[in-house]
Amino acid sequence: MKITVDFDKCEGLGMCESMANDYFEVDEDTDQVEVLNDTPDESDRAHVYAAVQACPVLALTLEG
Repeated sequence: MKITVDFDKCEGLGMCESMANDYFEVDEDTDQVEVLNDTPDESDRAHVYAAVQACPVLALTLEG
């Protein structure tokens, strides 16, 4: 499984960071999300999926 970001859509709203700050962090300089670990363990699938789905601009995708 892999997390991808569409930076053309990302507005740095931080919903993903608030739900899974071990995987996402909003860069204060660019106002875009930084993925801290783009290949989460299978055991974290539900946690990461919920954070990806929380993105109001649909900038995140969880593949695999």
